[in-house]
Amino acid sequence: MPTFVLAFVGMPGSGKSEASAFLHKKGTPIVRLGDLTEEVIKEKNLPLTPENEEKTREALRKEFGMGAYAQKAIEKIRSYLSQSSVIIDGLYSWEEYIILKKEFPELQLVHIYAEPEVRYERLSKRKVRPFTKEEARKRDIAEIEHVAKGGPIAIADFCVINNTNIENLYDQLRIIEERIQQ
Repeated sequence: MPTFVLAFVGMPGSGKSEASAFLHKKGTPIVRLGDLTEEVIKEKNLPLTPENEEKTREALRKEFGMGAYAQKAIEKIRSYLSQSSVIIDGLYSWEEYIILKKEFPELQLVHIYAEPEVRYERLSKRKVRPFTKEEARKRDIAEIEHVAKGGPIAIADFCVINNTNIENLYDQLRIIEERIQQ
């Protein structure tokens, strides 16, 4: 069976982490790019809040460039890829995509799409760091304006519509899995 590098892209609350978890349960390791943000926040002994996350993300990208998260993840991805396929949860910027595509030509993108109202409802019910509708909308705009998130979404190899239930998401992911493994 050929190995693959599959990155989930999409707006907050679309289901990227759910999609990653689905494949992880089947044994595929996950590299979560957002872990770097949480690591820096913890190092600084700050509370994990949407405001601290936004400030940290923007500061890391300002200091190290828009591809900072991808650069930091390359070795981890490479180590997993030597043994199996790899899932990347949350590729954000165009620069991250360019860096990872150069390092891993087999990289494919899956856009997980959910309508804003569906995403905002999900985000309001998260156990960790829930967002109000206003906070979620603000984060959407910040990611579009400051992270160049639209590029990877626009050129995704696959698109999953995730407006209904988890089983529908899983069914669509199974189809993508079959296509990739052919």
